Amino acid sequence: MREVTLDATGPVKFDADDLDEKHSDIAVCRCGLSDEFPLCDGSHRQTEAEEEGVRYKYVDGERRVVEEIRFAEESTDERKTDES
Repeated sequence: MREVTLDATGPVKFDADDLDEKHSDIAVCRCGLSDEFPLCDGSHRQTEAEEEGVRYKYVDGERRVVEEIRFAEESTDERKTDES
C-alpha cells in the first residue's frame, strides 16, 4: 500500500505524442511515484521490496513507513472515546 498525494483534477487525454517510441504503447502510472505522472517512468521499481500489509509514503525518493493516518477533523478526545 502506498500513500499518494495528488493535486491534479480532471481527466488526462492522451494522443500520439504520448506513445513510447521504444515500446509503441502508453504506460499509465498506477503506483503514484512517476515524475511524469500520469505516465509511467519506471519509478514503480522502488516498490519491489515493499512488505504486504505495510503502508508506505515516498518523500523525495525515500521510502517511509506510515504508522498512523489521522484526519484533521478528529480530536484526541474523539479518538480515545472510539478506542475505549
